[in-house]
Amino acid sequence: MDEEIREPFSLRFTDDNEEVSESVIDEDESQDDESLEDEDTDDQGLDDEDQDQDLDESIEVEVEDQNISRERHVDEYLEMNLTEDDLDNIADTVIDVVRKLLYFFDAEDSEIDEYEGEEQELIFDVVGDNLAVLIGRHGRTLEALQSIVSAVVNKKLGFHYPVVVDIEGYVNRRKQKLIAMARSSAARAIRQKRSVKLRPMSPYERRIVHMALKDDKRIRTESEGVDPNRQVIIYVN
Repeated sequence: MDEEIREPFSLRFTDDNEEVSESVIDEDESQDDESLEDEDTDDQGLDDEDQDQDLDESIEVEVEDQNISRERHVDEYLEMNLTEDDLDNIADTVIDVVRKLLYFFDAEDSEIDEYEGEEQELIFDVVGDNLAVLIGRHGRTLEALQSIVSAVVNKKLGFHYPVVVDIEGYVNRRKQKLIAMARSSAARAIRQKRSVKLRPMSPYERRIVHMALKDDKRIRTESEGVDPNRQVIIYVN
């Protein structure tokens, strides 16, 4: 294995991730659905201690430039007038980085399905056996892999382009649940005529919520707070 594999990044996993099973992943998705929506801004809130515990159970990752924002609008990338050859180069770079990461999990031979998302982002879905460890509890491992891939790919390309790493369709399933949750929370805000605060989310998740509700003129969404506790608040106009 050439030296380039180790040069751009380093990562360390806790023992908890080695014990994740498919059944645990399914249970976590169900639990996440129940906790996506925080309570009203006036008199309810999340238990910060539980949030910290969840974070403690996740992997610890050190990534150069890991704070690169994924909330940029895709129009910024379209203005770059990338050619088909440019996009092919981006895809090849992402796949190369992902496969090098998969090597550490003995999963480098897994299939990687590539397709374009609704906002013209490139999505790379890793498909294979025994990949639950790559998702992790509450998707924390997958979030870390996403951060690593984005940082390394952006450094190699010399510019930022939106790419999404998925494992067995997990990100897509989460996206659909986030959209449904966002619309349900917006309907509740309108019905009760009061603001609704959602639980802290990653930049990618917050963007999904903003995009899902951007055309509803009855409400507006704003992100408030500081990561990792930054969250979306739905206001009634």
